[in-house]
Amino acid sequence: MTGHLHPLTTTAELVVGYFKPLGFEIVLGPEAESEEYNFDKLRVFADHPARDEHDTFYLLDGRVLRTHTSNMQLRAMESRKPPVRLLSIGRCYRNEATDSGHNTTFHQVEALVIGEDITFQHLIGTLKEMMKHLIGESLEFRIRPGYFPFVEPGIELDFRKKGGQWQEILGAGMVHPEVLGNMKIDPKKYTGFAFGMGLERLLGVMTGIDDVRLPLSGDYRLLTQF
Repeated sequence: MTGHLHPLTTTAELVVGYFKPLGFEIVLGPEAESEEYNFDKLRVFADHPARDEHDTFYLLDGRVLRTHTSNMQLRAMESRKPPVRLLSIGRCYRNEATDSGHNTTFHQVEALVIGEDITFQHLIGTLKEMMKHLIGESLEFRIRPGYFPFVEPGIELDFRKKGGQWQEILGAGMVHPEVLGNMKIDPKKYTGFAFGMGLERLLGVMTGIDDVRLPLSGDYRLLTQF
């Protein structure tokens, strides 16, 4: 029997293969992160419910297991200046109840674009072209308003499942001026957009797997199908 790549690895390679020729640099960030980089500098303030122990895994040394890959934006921009196009894929953690759409650990695709005259239309165009390339035009998508502390305005992109229900696949928006300031970037000169997409959810759209927990379950019957 020959070995093969895990379906999440294959999906991640498809994403990288699409964005790298577009000039995106692949960057990484730590999974064990300070509250400053996971929350404070992203405008997730002390009274935000996401910082509660019922939502976040806290380590004994005061750090947290990152709840998103957005920490890479701040880390990467400490050694870079605009214009930038960055892409990061990594594991995230949430202390939450699990169901078919949520898990305590998952993988996220994060993209960040900063430059002069970057607009909301650039974001929408990027999302539409990405979905067209990765999934095709057969699935129905919708874009609706969403709230995330680190972007303004914020949006969410949903796809219609076979049963007719809508399922969120990513959150996105224009980088908040305060977050740009925390990156030592002049928000009067530069603008940017960012999005975060669940890799398990993308895999589900591409393959029909309707439970985000399954790819990490170790179920040999599922893994050998890919």
